[in-house]
Amino acid sequence: MKYMLIMRATDEAYAGMVNTDFDQLLDTMGKFNDELIRAGVLLAAEGLEDAAEGVVVDYSSETPVVTDGPYGETKELFGGFYILNVASREEAIEWAKRMPMTGPGFKTEIRRVPTIDEFPQDNVWIQKERAWREATGQL
Repeated sequence: MKYMLIMRATDEAYAGMVNTDFDQLLDTMGKFNDELIRAGVLLAAEGLEDAAEGVVVDYSSETPVVTDGPYGETKELFGGFYILNVASREEAIEWAKRMPMTGPGFKTEIRRVPTIDEFPQDNVWIQKERAWREATGQL
């Protein structure tokens, strides 16, 4: 089963990292990533650029409105993610507990990623996506 570990942090938690040595941060995250790789569970992992560099597309009105970041509410920003292929939700939780970026203001949200097999296979759009996934080696 695939699970996404979504790394979140408050503005204060990110601000507290400003004085962290970048090489030390890379070393800490690299060791954790290596554990995931050696365990054979890592499918993807990415960090995200600062929220101030992002944009938001708001669909509340008939014409979507695009605004520059940071977002209106930045209590907990989405800072990056891992996608793991593990046997259970409990295993995903155990990996999240080992996450190196911890402390006040840091959280990891865990969400299962459904597979294409869980959708109606007689749907034309699902069939097209399945063909694309097969052609690109994703299935």
